[in-house]
This record gives sequence, C-alpha cells and structure tokens, in this order.
Amino acid sequence: MKNSNKTVKKSDLPSKICPVCQRPFTWRKKWEKDWVNVIYCSKRCQGNSRSSKLKNNAKNSLMTGAPKIK
Repeated sequence: MKNSNKTVKKSDLPSKICPVCQRPFTWRKKWEKDWVNVIYCSKRCQGNSRSSKLKNNAKNSLMTGAPKIK
C-alpha cells in the first residue's frame, strides 16, 4: 500500500466484511503485510467464531449419538 502522498483517505482503503458480525472493516496499518489472510474484524469476532463452531459441533454430536427413546 505504498502511496506518494503520506495521507490516504479512509474511503480509498480496501475493506472486507466480517463473517461473524457482518460489519465492514477497513485496512489497518498493522495488517499491512498480512491483509490477504485477515478474516475477522477483531479478536472478539475471531473468538466468537471459534466458540460457535465448538457449540455447533457439540450440538451435532449430541443429536446424532443420542439413543432414541420410544
């Protein structure tokens, strides 16, 4: 993201949509070298994504492995 001007308008920065909260987030300096791999807008959304996956996996295993009662 090299630019001849030192200032860049925020509207000119690339953005993505967070898959957890569905909100747009824009490029940050700390993501400069790894922007391609950035998926979540924050650590909170990254953690919520992991916990929701664990909950879904636990729920699915309980539903499939439970004996049926007549």
